[in-house]
Amino acid sequence: MAMPALEVRRWTAAEVRQLTADNPLLTPRYELVHGELLVTPSPGAPHQRAVAALYRWLSAYLMPSKRLRHDGFPVYELLLAIEVVSPSSGRHDRVRKRPKYQAHTQEYWIVDPDARLFERWRPGDDRPEICIGAFTWHAPDDVPAFTLDVEQFFADVFRAEMA
Repeated sequence: MAMPALEVRRWTAAEVRQLTADNPLLTPRYELVHGELLVTPSPGAPHQRAVAALYRWLSAYLMPSKRLRHDGFPVYELLLAIEVVSPSSGRHDRVRKRPKYQAHTQEYWIVDPDARLFERWRPGDDRPEICIGAFTWHAPDDVPAFTLDVEQFFADVFRAEMA
């Protein structure tokens, strides 16, 4: 289960990077959210396959027409944030992290491999749009839209389990 560290104080990014460097094992994972240290177990196989599938789908969208900019770092505007939930992190991702991302990005997606759905949150939303079919994300400017077929996405994620 994802839990905040017991010590109540604000952590810095440098301190969390040092924790990670001092503990080269895959678990626990350290994450910093608005000064709060979160300690979670390493994600399982479905989580990792979902992250890899997201990378493939988004890379296929971004790369052909050079939609991914390599200049202008650091980035000052977050257009899309995506969280793949695990059984141990779902509550934290939905309750603690979501409002913070929702306030600072155009869209926040929560990918739930167990339920095989995407939750789409936009600024000001009290409830998510539940996406179980295809849905479209419109990037700013005159960039063509990104369409994700949720059923096909999860078929890709779970194909390895069925083989």
